[in-house]
Amino acid sequence: MSADQTHLPAGAIRPEPVALARIDALDGVRALAALMVLLYHVALQTGTALQDGIAGALLSRADVAVPVFFVLSGLLLYRPWAVASLAGGRPPDPREYLVRRGLRILPLYWVVVVIAMFGWSREHVGDLWTWLKLLTLTQNYDTSPWWSSTGPPGLMQAWSLSVEAAFYLTLPLMALLLARLSGGAVGVAARARRQLVALAGVALTSFVWTLIQFSPVGSGYMQLWLPRYWACFAGGMALAVVMAWLPSMREEVRRSLTRWWWVCWVIAGAAYALASTPVTGGRYVAAADLPTSLAEQMLYAVVAVALVAPAALPPRPGLVRTLLGNRVVGVLGGLSYGIFLWQFVAMDTWYALTGQQAWTGGLAMNLTAVTVLTVLYAFVSGQLVEEPIRRRRSRQL
Repeated sequence: MSADQTHLPAGAIRPEPVALARIDALDGVRALAALMVLLYHVALQTGTALQDGIAGALLSRADVAVPVFFVLSGLLLYRPWAVASLAGGRPPDPREYLVRRGLRILPLYWVVVVIAMFGWSREHVGDLWTWLKLLTLTQNYDTSPWWSSTGPPGLMQAWSLSVEAAFYLTLPLMALLLARLSGGAVGVAARARRQLVALAGVALTSFVWTLIQFSPVGSGYMQLWLPRYWACFAGGMALAVVMAWLPSMREEVRRSLTRWWWVCWVIAGAAYALASTPVTGGRYVAAADLPTSLAEQMLYAVVAVALVAPAALPPRPGLVRTLLGNRVVGVLGGLSYGIFLWQFVAMDTWYALTGQQAWTGGLAMNLTAVTVLTVLYAFVSGQLVEEPIRRRRSRQL
């Protein structure tokens, strides 16, 4: 008799409110990722991440925080569908889900776009095509944009939000396909295993995409498209499946997940250290060849999934949730989206006020000032933009 049949009726798991209970530790992971992205950008701007030595090498790979965001999105957004498909319940309504996603990310993003364009790209404010691309988060698909790097000044981090938006749009279809694939299986465990196998296949498409990207030569813009990051999103979705499966697992399995959480963080640390070596190519440049690109892609996915898993999977509170679920970290987690959006505006503002030039050092001072400015912008915009929308949505529910 299987574990899920021992403790619960076949095909059933505990009620959805338990499976979908909020996990504060995931807010802590989100806060950590937002601050890591900020650290990465300031370390590059000051030139510290480009210096020789261990410190520069480690700082140059702090952009692994972006895949952490992708894993979190896969986990949190697929979680209601995972619970519904394993329990046989009603899945989320796709239209309602897309409206919620749009209201969550677009209003504040549009504010930042307007400020960034008028602040640092005034010569392009009359270009309607630029506005259309930026406001619809389709800038990644322009293969010859007027801006350098990954976006216009003040918006260079928004490429990852464009990837997120593509995932948001494709998730309902993926959820439908996964539900149909696992629907014929009997019992929670069998349905979960089918979905995990399918998600492993989805993750493999990331590496197939990279093979295509370098055939016959590398195409840098393809690195900004969703398929490149399917391994991260699929990893998060797999965690969501395991979370939905957990209530019907044997108690000893659940205890083991609580006891051995540190193994995941050891794996994440080892993968991060390896990613900081030349195996992933040069610093602050896209991987120049197929081997380094695949190495970076694989190691970043391992770091991201292994970092998130201990915060998501333990079935009861423990050290991880104590560290990542406290009130201070929770506040930063609530501001994380604003921190992500405002960081380049804050950084460019600080450099303009101080008259500093790029790559002139001063990591500690600049990181402190930019962090304070970014958190301040995030708090104010949260009160003026995000909170009113949240309250209005709550009244409509």
